[in-house]
Amino acid sequence: MLTAHVITLFPGAFDSFLAHSLVARAQEFNAISIHVHDLRDFAHDNHRSVDDMPFGGGPGMVLMPGPLFEAVESIKQEADIDRVILMTPQGRLMRQKTVSELSKMRGIVVICGRYEGVDERVREHLVTDELSVGDYVLAGGELPAMVVLEAIARLLPGVVGCSESTFDESHSFAMLEYPQYTRPSKFRGWKVPKALLSGDHQRIERWRARQSLLRTLLRRPDLVAGWWNDQGGRDETQKRLLAALNDD
Repeated sequence: MLTAHVITLFPGAFDSFLAHSLVARAQEFNAISIHVHDLRDFAHDNHRSVDDMPFGGGPGMVLMPGPLFEAVESIKQEADIDRVILMTPQGRLMRQKTVSELSKMRGIVVICGRYEGVDERVREHLVTDELSVGDYVLAGGELPAMVVLEAIARLLPGVVGCSESTFDESHSFAMLEYPQYTRPSKFRGWKVPKALLSGDHQRIERWRARQSLLRTLLRRPDLVAGWWNDQGGRDETQKRLLAALNDD
């Protein structure tokens, strides 16, 4: 079972997230155990201060190193921790490969940044990873932390009903997922592609491979450049490309 610890200034923000949907299911199945820690519990003054003005001046406040170090060190005394992750707009962009790696960990700590960020000594001497969920800035790391936790939970054994749902989907092999259709086969004059109604599994696979390729080229050309740089996904990507090129 993976154990995840979240350090935040707003622990209440996680109440509904942890109590519903897939993450709640993952905890019920003992696939993951998520613990939320209030950073202010590791402050030592009467005001429970965890931030201060930046040296050199400038707007905003910066999270002090002391409470963050104490919080992580306290967690490590009680649990095996493989990664300490800081959610920050300056981090590397989270990919499905990253999520897959984290899902195999014994324990992780996720730090939710706030204000103008954290003391640089936290980056240099405490965290092992800095992750971002996109090239934009939010008020804090709480929402990004939830994104990371849900993405991880989906990959844990037994959480998603059909394991193929997590294997054969967008970004699993640096390609976007093919279009999906359901009943009725004709809606307002729009028809489901004939290949999907053919009952021919090989034809369906070829159609899906071709659509996956086309959708990736049109919507995410940036992924194309990385296809051959990812050794782990190279064979599967090559297989799908060949299937798409051989489509009738």
